[in-house]
Amino acid sequence: MPSIKDTELEMVQLVLPEHANVRGTLYGGRMMDWITTAATMAAMRLAKGAVLLASMDDLDFLHPISIGDVVTLRARVEFVGTSSMEVGVEVFAEDPARGDRRLTTASHLAMVAVDERAQPRPVGTTLQPADEREREIYAAAQMRKRLREAQLTDRREQAARVNDDVTGGVTHSIEISRIVFPEDAVLGTMMFAGRLMMLLDEVTSILALRFCRCPIVTASIDALSFYSPIRVGEIVVCQAALNHVGRTSMEVGIKALAEHPLTGARRHTCTAFLTMVHVDKEGPKPVPAFSPSTAEERRRWDAAERRRKVRLERRARLTPESAR
Repeated sequence: MPSIKDTELEMVQLVLPEHANVRGTLYGGRMMDWITTAATMAAMRLAKGAVLLASMDDLDFLHPISIGDVVTLRARVEFVGTSSMEVGVEVFAEDPARGDRRLTTASHLAMVAVDERAQPRPVGTTLQPADEREREIYAAAQMRKRLREAQLTDRREQAARVNDDVTGGVTHSIEISRIVFPEDAVLGTMMFAGRLMMLLDEVTSILALRFCRCPIVTASIDALSFYSPIRVGEIVVCQAALNHVGRTSMEVGIKALAEHPLTGARRHTCTAFLTMVHVDKEGPKPVPAFSPSTAEERRRWDAAERRRKVRLERRARLTPESAR
């Protein structure tokens, strides 16, 4: 029976210009893709087959990563259920010229082992914590799984929620659609979740840029769950709206729908809330002021205020650890 350490996987990436935004720092969507890739590989090794991303916990970017930096992602499976696996990923960035390594972000993801029809299948093995430290990690991952299951309503019910108009009744909104191509899939015909998160970040960035007309970076993405897979040949519909504006930051809500190209039937895939920040070489800078003027904008603003309070408290608790 493997221990948590036996599942560890390290993935190293050099940040190239194609990975960066106009400021020369790593594009947030690319980081989400890399995190998902590392978690997927660790889960696939243990499950010996295809896996899908079911959920990702809150993700905060603590430090910018520049072109030329070396990014190291460390993934490990921390708990195994019948079909699901809790995977932890730590991300470190290193400036080769200075040799300093810093923790940039950390995330926890829930992966599900699936068969060729994208239906859950047994993982086929369990973990045996090797020492007290691993027992603590195992217990924390088990608790995360229980909390997530308690908060998440039925996935089929969520997948059917396609009629909530994300862009209606708001001043700043956008809808972008694209076809899922074979290169968007990793195994079989299902769109890779990392590719989808890159798309969500891109659409969110476009909306934020159009609002503030200033350089922005992705600061965080709140926890999100995936309710329905998207297959090659289907249309991804991304609907985004501006929810809240602070002094230097903006919250954008975005909903992803999977649309069958022949019938037009749609499924709700996920809803995410991303925080974008105006940053220049000196640090965060103010964004244009915005006041909600419609009932829908005020509803979204109030909900975003509650999320912002939780987000600020969460970031205040984060204390970057030194590289190990």
